Amino acid sequence: MAAKRRARAVGGGTEQSSGPGVGKTCLCAVGIRQAEPRAPRPGKMRWRTILLQYCILLVTCLLTALQAVPIDIDKTKVQNIHPVESAKIEPPDTGLYYDEYLKQVIDVLETDQHFREKLQKADVEEIKSGRLSKELDFVSHHVRTKLDELKRQEVGRLRILIKAKSDAFQDIGMDHQALLKQFDHLNHLNPDKFESTDLDMLIKAATSDLEDYDKTRHEEFKKYEMMKEHERREYLKTLNEEKRKEEESKFEEMKKKHENHPKVNHPGSKDQLKEVWEETDGLDPDDFDPKTFFKLHDVNSDGFLDEQELEALFTKELEKVYDPKNEEDDMIEMEEERLRMREHVMSEVDTNKDRLVTLEEFLRATEKKEFLEPDSWETLDQQQFFTEEELKEYENIIALQESELKKRADELQKQKEELQRQHDQLEAQKLEYHQVIQQMEQKKLQGIPPSGPTGELKFEPHI
Repeated sequence: MAAKRRARAVGGGTEQSSGPGVGKTCLCAVGIRQAEPRAPRPGKMRWRTILLQYCILLVTCLLTALQAVPIDIDKTKVQNIHPVESAKIEPPDTGLYYDEYLKQVIDVLETDQHFREKLQKADVEEIKSGRLSKELDFVSHHVRTKLDELKRQEVGRLRILIKAKSDAFQDIGMDHQALLKQFDHLNHLNPDKFESTDLDMLIKAATSDLEDYDKTRHEEFKKYEMMKEHERREYLKTLNEEKRKEEESKFEEMKKKHENHPKVNHPGSKDQLKEVWEETDGLDPDDFDPKTFFKLHDVNSDGFLDEQELEALFTKELEKVYDPKNEEDDMIEMEEERLRMREHVMSEVDTNKDRLVTLEEFLRATEKKEFLEPDSWETLDQQQFFTEEELKEYENIIALQESELKKRADELQKQKEELQRQHDQLEAQKLEYHQVIQQMEQKKLQGIPPSGPTGELKFEPHI
C-alpha cells in the first residue's frame, strides 16, 4: 500500500492486483515531444501533468505501474468518443515565466537511467525537500553537459530581459549581476554550470509559484472587476442627468437578466455529475455509476482526475449562466466561476492535497452526505467582489499611476519639442551653408575673386 501511494504521489501511476493479461508497464514520464505521432502513454502524460501542476515539476522518470482493470462500459451508448491514437499531446503551460526552461530540464533529466531509478523510490517530500536533487551528481556526463547548456541559455535570456529593462528606464549604471538575484529558479553565482543547487532551486521556485497561482488569478480577477466598475462610474460622470439615468437603468436591467438563469447544481454533487452523465455522456441517468463515471472522464486513462479534467465537468453548469452571445454575460467571470468550482471540489475530494483525485478518493466522496444532499451553490452574481473602501483605494492607485504617466508624457513631449527645435535649427544651418556654397560656385564660374568678411576683394597672387 505504501508503494502504491508513493508511486501515485510522485508519478501518477496506479497499482492494481496482478492477474492474467496484466503486467508491469514502464511509463515514460514527460517525453511528450515525439518524432512522429503515436498513441500517448497514460503515465507519460500524467507524469508531466503532475510535474507542471504542483511543483514536482522538475524531475522525470519511468514509473512502474500496472494497467487499470477495465470496467465494462457500453461504448455504443456513449456519445462523442474519439480516439486520440495519432494525436500529439502537448504539455500544459504552467504560466511561469521560466516555463520553457522548466520543460527542457525535465526532458533532459528523463533520459538518464540512474535518475529514473532513484525517482521510482522517492516520495513527494523527498523531492520537494531537495534530497533528490543530490542525485544529480551521479547522472551521466552527457546529461550534465546538456543541463549546463540549458542553464547558459536561460541566463542569457534573463540578461537580455534585464538589458531591455535597463534600456527602457535609461539606467546605464544598472548592476546586471545584482539583478540576476531576483530570479530564484537558478543559481546566478555560477551561470555556466547546472548543479544540484539549480535543480533544488527550480523545484522550490516552481512549488512556491504554482501554489500561489490560483491566488494570483483571484486577485487579478478582483482588479478586473474593480476596473470595470471604475470605468462605468467615470463614464457616467461624462453624461447629463437624463442620459445617466438611462445608463443606470440599462445596467440594472442587464444585471437582472444575467441573474435570471436556471439553478446551478452544487459542483461535485450527485445531481451535477448525473447531469453530465445524461447530457454529455448520453447515458441513462437511472444507470448512473460513480466508478464508470470516473473512468469515462479520466480522459487520458491514467487513474486520476486532474484539474483540467475536473474543470471540464463544469461546462454544463457554466452554460446555464454564461452565453458568449449575451451582452450581459462576461466570459472572464465564467472562467473565474470555473476556477472556484474546481477549487471547491478539490478541497472536498482531494484528501491528500496532491491536486489529483484518485478513484479511491472519488468513490469515498460519493458516500458523503454532501454528495447526496449538497448545499445550494452561490454563483458569482450573488457575491460582492470588493468593498467601496477597496474600490476607492484602487482608484487612488490608478489616479497616482495616471499622474505619473501624464508627468512622463509631458516630459517626453518637451523632449520631442526640444529635439524638433534642434532639428529645425540644424536644417536652417544646413540650408544656409548650402546657399553659401552655391554662391561661391557661381562666383568662380563668373571669374569674380572671392571677397573677405567685410566684402573687400581678395586677390590671389599668381605664382
